Amino acid sequence: MTRGPTLPAHRLPYLPTPLGAFNGAPADEARALLLHCLHSLRWAHRLAEHRPYPDLGALLAAADEAAYDLSPADLSEALAGESLPELPEDAYSAAHMALSAANAAYEARFGHAFVIFLGDVHPDEALDRILEAIRSRLANDPEEERVMAAEELRRLARGRLEELLKAAGSCATGHNAPAAGK
Repeated sequence: MTRGPTLPAHRLPYLPTPLGAFNGAPADEARALLLHCLHSLRWAHRLAEHRPYPDLGALLAAADEAAYDLSPADLSEALAGESLPELPEDAYSAAHMALSAANAAYEARFGHAFVIFLGDVHPDEALDRILEAIRSRLANDPEEERVMAAEELRRLARGRLEELLKAAGSCATGHNAPAAGK
């Protein structure tokens, strides 16, 4: 039986991916994208300089490592770029007041916005989780809280990076995307 011609695996047509686009983007564009994930110039430069990443897992591991290596000044820079997590639109006004008061106390004690990763929390539980965490973390000493804030920033950066690449992937695979090979 005769088989038709086949292409070896290394000759298959290249299909652009969000990670491929990130890897191939000019350094300034890559850093700008990364700064949307974490407001640290050092972190963004480090990740952009170490491209290309073979897969999303490698990029996320590098993002984690770079976040763990933030100096106190880098951490302060990243925290200065953060704002309080947003409440759901249908949250009652008392919730906004409670969150504003808790955040004011937090900022007075620690000198920066409260940060928390909510990617694994159901939206209906977000308000309770934020208020519970901010009240609990107000009891931390400043150094302990700095460690907690750094961990939350790392988790936020990782989640934002995943979301950006997923969003770019869904745009590229949408019905208006060009067909492969065109």
